[in-house]
Amino acid sequence: MADGWPRYDLYVITDPVLSRGRSPIEVARGALEGGADAIQIRDKSSTAYNLGLMTAEIQPLARKFGAALFVNDRVDVALLAGADGAHVGQDDLPAREARRLLPRPRLIGVSAGTKEEARRAQRDGADYIGVGPVFATATKPDAGEPLGLERLREIAASVPIPVVAVGGITIDNVDAVFQAGASGAAVVAAVVAADDIAGAARALKRRIAEARRAAGAAGPGARGTR
Repeated sequence: MADGWPRYDLYVITDPVLSRGRSPIEVARGALEGGADAIQIRDKSSTAYNLGLMTAEIQPLARKFGAALFVNDRVDVALLAGADGAHVGQDDLPAREARRLLPRPRLIGVSAGTKEEARRAQRDGADYIGVGPVFATATKPDAGEPLGLERLREIAASVPIPVVAVGGITIDNVDAVFQAGASGAAVVAAVVAADDIAGAARALKRRIAEARRAAGAAGPGARGTR
């Protein structure tokens, strides 16, 4: 994979239901202290105003730790609050329009469940592809049936930009998504719902580093990202 692409080994998505009363700022701080490479603010119930306040407060924290901050769905909030980028799904603002609103160096992530969706997103200006749910998950009720590791492998091989796996990923199965060609792992409950958010993130980062070393040892076919 060519140099210059963002690298998100551990990508943490906030969730107000799973955070056990802790604010998105507390969750983000813990995840960042544990080594998260990216934070996505996801709160479907929040107003644009509140999302903007959260984003504006978390962005300097993310920058301090050298991580990227994304806003789920709300490209307008990402733009106005100064986030590094936005993540959009197939039913949200099209990637091409999101790219027009957020020109580079701002970042755009796009969800995809097929090779065709991933390729179209890449052509339309996506900086990375989110693929999932890879495993069964209760975190996102409308996520659909698990895609599985083979579909992840196919999508990862179909585009030159990073592919971040999401959905049901835990410390026990995160190595499998890297073996399948993912460039990063996005988690929700595995970090957000943990007693010790920083500790959970730190443990995942260690496991991901081990998975990367194993994938590198597998030979030239193993994928890496920058």
